Amino acid sequence: MSRKTLLVAILIASAASVTPAVAQSVKHIQSESAGIATGVWVGDMLYLSGQLPTPITPADRAKGTPAVYGNTHAQAESTFTKIQALLKEQGLGMGDVVMMRVYMAADPAMDNKLDFTGMNAAYAKFFGTAEQPTKPARSTVQVAALVAAGALVEIEVQAARSR
Repeated sequence: MSRKTLLVAILIASAASVTPAVAQSVKHIQSESAGIATGVWVGDMLYLSGQLPTPITPADRAKGTPAVYGNTHAQAESTFTKIQALLKEQGLGMGDVVMMRVYMAADPAMDNKLDFTGMNAAYAKFFGTAEQPTKPARSTVQVAALVAAGALVEIEVQAARSR
C-alpha cells in the first residue's frame, strides 16, 4: 500500500468516527407578564429558574406591611412543593431532578444565622424517601439577601426526562 493510499484510508476512517452534533430542541416556558422564563427545555433537560417560597401572608401595600414567609424550614418546604408542581406540569417528578442549587439567607429570628438544618429537614421530605429514593447533586450557597424581602430560600433545579 502506498503512502498516499494509506493517508486516504486514515482520513476516511477518521471522518467516519466523528459523530455529527445533534440539534437540540429548545422550548421556553414563560408568560407575557414575567421578566424571565419559568423554565427552559433543552432536549430532554428542563432548567427551572430559581423558585421562592409562597408567602404565608401576602404583603399589604395599602398598610405598608411586608409579606410573611415563615422560617427557613417552612420556606424550603413551600419552595419544594412549588418545584414539585412545576415539574408535574411538565410530566416530571422530584426523582427526575439531577442538579439543585439552593441559595439561603441568614434568618434574623435565629440571630442572623443560616438555618441549614431547617432547609435539610424540608429537603428530606422530598428526596431520599421510601417513595422517592433518588437524590440530586446539590450545591448550597449563603447569600446576603434574596430578591423578596423576608425570603430566606431560593432553589433552582435541572431535571432530566428519562428515555
